[in-house]
Amino acid sequence: MNIDRRTFALGLACLATPAPAFAQGARRNVTVVVPFPPGGSVDALARILQEGLQQRLEANIVIENKPGANGSIGAAQVARAAPDGGSLLVTFDSHSTIPSLLDKPPLNVETDLEPVMLVGKAPYIIATNVDKPYRTFADVIAMAKKTGAVSYGTSGPGSSGHLAMVMLGRKAGINLSHVPYRGAGPAINDALGGHIELICASVAALLPQIAAGKLRAITQMGPTRLASLPDAPTTAESGFPDFLAEAWWGFFAPKGTPKAIIDQQYAALRAALSDPVVSKRLQETQQMTLLMEGPEAFAKFYAREVVEWGRVVRENNIKGE
Repeated sequence: MNIDRRTFALGLACLATPAPAFAQGARRNVTVVVPFPPGGSVDALARILQEGLQQRLEANIVIENKPGANGSIGAAQVARAAPDGGSLLVTFDSHSTIPSLLDKPPLNVETDLEPVMLVGKAPYIIATNVDKPYRTFADVIAMAKKTGAVSYGTSGPGSSGHLAMVMLGRKAGINLSHVPYRGAGPAINDALGGHIELICASVAALLPQIAAGKLRAITQMGPTRLASLPDAPTTAESGFPDFLAEAWWGFFAPKGTPKAIIDQQYAALRAALSDPVVSKRLQETQQMTLLMEGPEAFAKFYAREVVEWGRVVRENNIKGE
């Protein structure tokens, strides 16, 4: 077969041309921003889902902890990111208090982000170092009346744990002194060290230390007792009927992310969460009730949370960092 010089030169040029970016085997990075320090329940959720998301999005999942300002610093980073599927925010309930908590938030949480998935819920727990004298919430009430105040730590000002303790203190007629932290991890460390009397955080964050015998659960704020904590009464059983406070976790994308990408991310998250090993781990180690609700349902849920918790913030004149 005869090949002229021009055809031969074109063939060499094609061989020298770099492969396109979308060639088989090429993987992009997707950054999952955790707006809290390592060690808390949000960070744990991201890392539990990391491998499954890598497989289903066919991307390298890079987890970046970006704490500060009630989670708004990390959230703002995602809001500023390109709406091309390269960034996701995983956060929890304190996200809904940003509009009412901060005078000048670095983002508008209702317009700068797109809801992707409401992952699940879990009740808040009040716990104490096992060397402390508190075994029931009645003990807390008695001590607060005797000494004037009992200190407690949370993952930060405006978290559901903080707001729940404010409301519970008011109902009990006692002074509970708030010690805010930049995430559940640092709060847990100080509770373990005995530097605070109580800690209020999600059962997901506290269960490992409770199971290890280092923290004692006093009460939990869900509707029924947990199988993993059968001796911890609900707040209703502790004398406060109809009092509930539950943590929630969810994923957001930058505003303007195309629906096709949002749908792809939701499908990948749902598939990863539906893995029996992953779902069992979240349900057993984090006591999370999986909901896996999609963008529209999550948007409606989130709008209600902004209104309800925002009212608590304003009525109690709570300020952010």
